[in-house]
Order: sequence, then C-alpha cells, then structure tokens
Amino acid sequence: MALSTEDIKKIAHLARIEVSDSDAAATFSKLTGILGLIEQMQAVNTDGIVPMSHSQDVVQRLRDDVVTKTNQREAFQKISPAIGNGSEARAVDGGLYLVPKVIE
Repeated sequence: MALSTEDIKKIAHLARIEVSDSDAAATFSKLTGILGLIEQMQAVNTDGIVPMSHSQDVVQRLRDDVVTKTNQREAFQKISPAIGNGSEARAVDGGLYLVPKVIE
C-alpha cells in the first residue's frame, strides 16, 4: 500500500491533529517502513503452520474445580427484606427475589 504525505495530512485532519510538513514527512517515512515490514511478513509461506496463542509452549497451573462453599440460598432468602405495605412476607417467590417493576 503506497502512502503519500498528502494521505498523512488527510488522516491527521480526520483525527483533528495538526501536523506540520516536517512532521508529515517524518511520519511518512515511519509508516512506509512499517508497511514494508508488513508486506515482508505477508510474503512468508505459512502453509501447514499451526497458529499459536503464545510464543512458548506454556500452560497455566489451575486449581481443581471443586465446590468450596455450600448453597446458602435459603439462608439468604430468610433475611431478605419484607415486601412492605405492613406485610411481614419476604420479597421472595419460588426461590427468586422479587424486585420493583421498572419497565412499563
């Protein structure tokens, strides 16, 4: 992909960045180098190469997936707030918490 200093200035204008002629020329040379490197990498034959998620063959040590806490739903629902309006009933129905309706 070929760039020009006019392209650099147009991109800078779109990004609302003020770029002088000398800055545009310096940016042009840097971007040309980067794009050249990308072209070189794209020219490499990668057929039969499996993509890697990491450059080294490492694995993370993970802990065993075991239950460490018991289900405390009933205990939490017993201390849930009351429905209100003078009622002592808890704001729970069928194991689910009742919340005020916010959507019409």
